[in-house]
Amino acid sequence: MTEQSGAGGRSGGRVSDALDVEPWPAAVGLLVGLGGLLFLLEPVVGPVAIGPIRARPVALSTVALAAGFCLGAPVFFRRGRQLFAVAHGIFGVAWAGVAVGTAARSETVVVGAVLLVVAGSGFLVVRAREW
Repeated sequence: MTEQSGAGGRSGGRVSDALDVEPWPAAVGLLVGLGGLLFLLEPVVGPVAIGPIRARPVALSTVALAAGFCLGAPVFFRRGRQLFAVAHGIFGVAWAGVAVGTAARSETVVVGAVLLVVAGSGFLVVRAREW
């Protein structure tokens, strides 16, 4: 492949270099985006078969959001963004609680996860005011 000058005068390279895409933050964004997309597809798409289990897209969205937020915690922590890391950790655990509580049909776990979201949101609002 020959190198050509791009719009910015740089020589050609990988597309990810030109877009300045970092793999771990991109993975976080893709998982959270997938969760949002699955949530929006709920009224349009019926249950999806995953092996012997049939799951609604909204249930799968909670799993994707939990994975994305939980992955975001160490990604932001390594970048020195502690508040963002704490936020991702809180909401990752909360979404995982919603997913597990729903799968186990445990109202207590789901309510606990919702309370974690409320408490975490309050904590983040207080921290943001100090920021």
